[in-house]
Amino acid sequence: MSTAVRKWGFLLTAWKLNLAGAMEFRMSFFLTAGMMMLNNAVFLFFWAVYFQNFTLVKGWSLHDVMMMWAVGTAGFGLSQSLFGNALRIASLVAQGELDTYLTQPKPVLLNLLVNRMSLPAVGDLLFGVILYGIFGDHSAAGFLKYGTACIAVMLLNLSFYVLTQSLAFFIGNAEGLGYQFFMGFITLTTYPTDIFKGWGKIMLFTVIPAGFISYIPVGFLRDADAGFMAGTAAAILVFGAAAATVFHRGLARYSSGNRIGMRSG
Repeated sequence: MSTAVRKWGFLLTAWKLNLAGAMEFRMSFFLTAGMMMLNNAVFLFFWAVYFQNFTLVKGWSLHDVMMMWAVGTAGFGLSQSLFGNALRIASLVAQGELDTYLTQPKPVLLNLLVNRMSLPAVGDLLFGVILYGIFGDHSAAGFLKYGTACIAVMLLNLSFYVLTQSLAFFIGNAEGLGYQFFMGFITLTTYPTDIFKGWGKIMLFTVIPAGFISYIPVGFLRDADAGFMAGTAAAILVFGAAAATVFHRGLARYSSGNRIGMRSG
């Protein structure tokens, strides 16, 4: 059996166990996911009120904004539903809890990421899919483009979180800093890219790849801009490689907390 097949088998098993664990407390699962969907709906309510008075925002329509949220929330939901430990790396490093993963015969980063499912993120995923059902292109091509966009957003989210959370290996307790990076990144992905100008816009497409996420409804779903799509693919590769490199270099200097434990489901 090839290495790729074994890894896929491992991933599917981990995701199945995570879902089974979440469904043991179904009421909590549905309430948590439902509250996240309600939280997202509140933000979109204010956008709808805004567009009652202004039909366009720098060339963006209400439909574009809704699709930005459809892609952004679904992509984030995928990243945290499937790789729920991405935002907990700094905490695990600070508490010396990586020992569990170092003693197991699995790739450390992959094993770490799939060890947990974020319940609120399931609500984000469902919310994004519902928005697509309301505002999206339901043709075969439209569905394929939406699915591709969600995967791209998932990979960008995942890479950025692993990269920023891995700073804990080098600067010590970085939980607060990691949270600030997360909040800033998420906030920037929920506004039309074209409202930013100058250095701010440059930052969104370089240091913080939030611009690639928020521009997808215009640059990919609506207009299929070849330059933007190429840039997004390059950003996924660059940030993915950077995240893996920083994590593994940090892991090499990780000082064990001597806290050996069993893998949680």
